[in-house]
Amino acid sequence: MRHDLPQESRTLGADLRALRRARGITLQDLADRLGRSVGWLSQVERDLSTPGITDLRQMAKALDVSVSSLFRVNAAPGEDGLIVRQAARRPIGSREAGLVEELLSPDLTDDFEMVHSTFAPLAEIADPVCRPTQEVGYIVSGKLDLWISDCLFHLGPGDSFRIRGEPFRWVNPHDVPCVVIWVIAPPVY
Repeated sequence: MRHDLPQESRTLGADLRALRRARGITLQDLADRLGRSVGWLSQVERDLSTPGITDLRQMAKALDVSVSSLFRVNAAPGEDGLIVRQAARRPIGSREAGLVEELLSPDLTDDFEMVHSTFAPLAEIADPVCRPTQEVGYIVSGKLDLWISDCLFHLGPGDSFRIRGEPFRWVNPHDVPCVVIWVIAPPVY
């Protein structure tokens, strides 16, 4: 049985709106940052106007995401908004060396996002991250050391964790990559 999703849940405009709202940024604030009118930005979010590559770069910077996360890979007929094939994952997220993140969710319009994170051997984030989210993760393979607030946890395959807005940081001090499935609400990428 095919389930048709509203077009708004499958578009660049919908993703931009979701990112803007997740960051608590108004249309006016983002328009001001971009040097554009609220009307133009509203049309982009409703897919009535298409931003150019320069606009996309400025939007990505203002929303603190990679430009590549704004591009989609076309889904097979009937799968758009429902299925994400491994080869069609969008790169997103962190610019930290040694961390590769891919969006597993079909888009950013839900109340959460699911991310496939690969932590390279010896990769680490030195400064704690603190964001207004609830996050859970599941270690698929490898090992990861995770600090939540001031508590250090040594995690391995099958372990899971939850972060509720506390500062956190991580390191993979091992010689093999660590793969984590990460769910974040609201979406931050």
